[in-house]
Formats: sequence, structure tokens, C-alpha cells
Amino acid sequence: MTETLEQELRRRFEVVEAPVEVSGEAFTLLRPRDAEALISAEDFERDERLPYWADVWPSSVVLAERLLGEQGEGRTLLELGCGLGVVAVAAARAGFDVTVSDYYDDALSFARVNLARLGHTAAARLLDWRALPDDLPRYGVVAASDVLYERPYARLVAEVIARTLAPDGIALVADPGRVAAPEFVLEARKVGLTIDEPDVVPISVGKITQRIRVYALRHAPPR
Repeated sequence: MTETLEQELRRRFEVVEAPVEVSGEAFTLLRPRDAEALISAEDFERDERLPYWADVWPSSVVLAERLLGEQGEGRTLLELGCGLGVVAVAAARAGFDVTVSDYYDDALSFARVNLARLGHTAAARLLDWRALPDDLPRYGVVAASDVLYERPYARLVAEVIARTLAPDGIALVADPGRVAAPEFVLEARKVGLTIDEPDVVPISVGKITQRIRVYALRHAPPR
């Protein structure tokens, strides 16, 4: 089935093989050649939708490295905004039972294909954070990388984590300093989550070094 899906993606998109290195391990992802070419004026006019999913972001590599070092066996993980599947691949390799989610059908398709190409599988959910389905379960780990790029997402991401995180679970959010990050910390506390002082992880992309903050969130204990 994923072979057929990959054939469909190759037919619909001009694709390239993108090398990614996570904790010294190199693997290759299928991705659209030019993310900017996917911008749709109609999509943006409808709900300011942009194809951020089609790039490999440094935050996703940092979060992938964090998850690759976890013991995932017997644990469930939901990724919010899976994009091409960098984080999902690492989580699957660590043994997690992974569910990928995104606002774009095409992102889910690329993530599933990339997981399959590397010998993994994952459940997939198309999610609009503004209208979560009633049947969405709770997960031991909720992971997200670089999802705070618009101010409204501070509240939305905090609410989605509170809704999908198991009572004893942990959420990990990697962020390079996007505009909504400071407000996200406040919104997380408003919805009953504790949030640790973030770990700061430097990552070099070409000649540029980014400092990625990795926030850990949990449900606050009952009073």
C-alpha cells in the first residue's frame, strides 16, 4: 500500500531524496523539491495555510535526537504537525507506538512513506487543532517541533496537549524562538499543565547555529 502511495506522490510532486542526520545516524527522506512552489493563494486566503510541512526544520532534528534516546517500548506517542516524518522515524526506532498527525493530507502521506521506506509504520490522523475529534485518545508522549510560528498557536497547542496527553504522560515541544513561544508558556499553565525550564540545544545548519528550546510539559498534580 505504501509503495502505491509513494508512486502517487512521485506522480503529483517533483521530489528529491533529502539526507538527514540524527544522533550521528544518517537516513534519507522523500520530500518535495521546492516547498515554496506548494504555496496556494486559495489555501492561504481560506485559513492562512502554508506548506511548512514540506521542509526539514532544525527543531525536528533536535526533538528526534531527544526521542531516539528514550525507551519507547510499550509507550504511545502522538506527533502534532508531523511534516515529513523526521520525529516520527526517530520515535519509531526508539520503540514507540507512533501516531502521526498533521493539518495537511500530503504531510501525512509523505510521513507514512518515509516511515515505510525505513522499515516502520504509524497510525495517521488528519487533525485540525481548532476542532479535535471526540474519538482522539490520550497518549503517553505528545511531541511537536516548530509549531509556534503564529501567535494564535500558543493557545491552540497548549489546549491540544492538555486534551491529548495521558494523566501521567509527558509532552515535548521543540522551538527555535518563534513568536508564540513566550505566550505558549503562559497558556500551558492556564490549561493545567506544568512546564519545565527548557533545555537549550544548539544545532548548526550550514554557517548558522540555532538554539532550540525543548519544553517538557505534564499535567499539574491535583490540589
